[in-house]
Amino acid sequence: MSSTLIRRLLFALLIVAIVITGLWWVKQPKPIAIRVRAIDSGRVEASIANTRAGTVEACQRTKLSATMGGRIEVLAVKEGDKVKKGQLLMKLWNDDQQAQSALAMAQVETARKRVAEVCSLAANAESEAKRQASLRSQGFVSGSREEQARAEAQAKRAGCDAAQADVAQTQARLNATRVEQSRTVLYAPFAGTVAKIVGEVGEYSTPSPPGVPTPPAIDLIDDSCLYVRAPMDEVDAPKVQAGQAVRISFDALPKQTFAGTVKRVAPYVSAVEKQARTVDIEATLAPQDKPPRLLVGYSADVEVILSVRENVLRVPTSALQEGGKVLVAGADGKLEERKVKAGLANWEFTEVLDGLARGDRVVTSLEREGVKVGASYVIDDKATQ
Repeated sequence: MSSTLIRRLLFALLIVAIVITGLWWVKQPKPIAIRVRAIDSGRVEASIANTRAGTVEACQRTKLSATMGGRIEVLAVKEGDKVKKGQLLMKLWNDDQQAQSALAMAQVETARKRVAEVCSLAANAESEAKRQASLRSQGFVSGSREEQARAEAQAKRAGCDAAQADVAQTQARLNATRVEQSRTVLYAPFAGTVAKIVGEVGEYSTPSPPGVPTPPAIDLIDDSCLYVRAPMDEVDAPKVQAGQAVRISFDALPKQTFAGTVKRVAPYVSAVEKQARTVDIEATLAPQDKPPRLLVGYSADVEVILSVRENVLRVPTSALQEGGKVLVAGADGKLEERKVKAGLANWEFTEVLDGLARGDRVVTSLEREGVKVGASYVIDDKATQ
């Protein structure tokens, strides 16, 4: 065999080897870009959160209506006004009741003057009866004269008592008219802010009878004292007790959390919807951590902290798979599976008791296609946590 033929054969074998190597390389799966997080030490909490959005509530809030209907004559406040306890808010037309009250006052005054007159005569008659009794004992007047004077004194005293009873009756009538007048006015039962007014001067205001959803005339809120009411799942309710620490967040104040305390746990279960049974809890904000301005009605979330451990090995909870397993970025460029023994946990971190060491890199991008045991990987540096 000539040297030329040998060279041609070697060249052909080289070409075939290159083609086979290329095909093998093309068929190899490409490494998957993954996000990882290195295992470190830190704070881990066990906590539970509300099932539906909570609400900022006022410690005192009342929806006021007059106890009788009538035309609005005076609106002493407007929406947004700050009012003091006992301040006049609204008055209905009550001229007829004022007239009745004035008549009752005149009757009281007349009855009192009648008492002065009748009781003065009764006192004089009693003095005369005593004088006649003295004269009778000395033999200057007859017994019949003494009896007549005594009977007259008793009659005058009875008239005095009747006149005094008339005063009490007219005073009661006056008090009744004043009670009727009080049904036409609204005063602030506590200091607060007028949130809403239904009605204008000259319009007819209707009270809210039981069972009829009539809007109140004035909605008064004491916004100096606020708390958050939040529903917790009935399964978690036994874990919550008054005095436990909480973290509170508000949709209106994103990326901020505020410290607080559980104030009260409702003693009953609410069934708002079928198979959605919850227990309401009330949480107050820590005075030193309170936002500068909160509005009644803000939506809020409450996270109740059940237990805390500091400086423990932890893994992101989102990296855990079913069965307590995680994927670890191995040194050989392949993804490995590890079984983790977990301790305290919440939605952010889970305590690692066994299965991982400090510095191990766990995969946090489990949702990406192709992320599985044995897959080749490359670290997505831009997204690495």
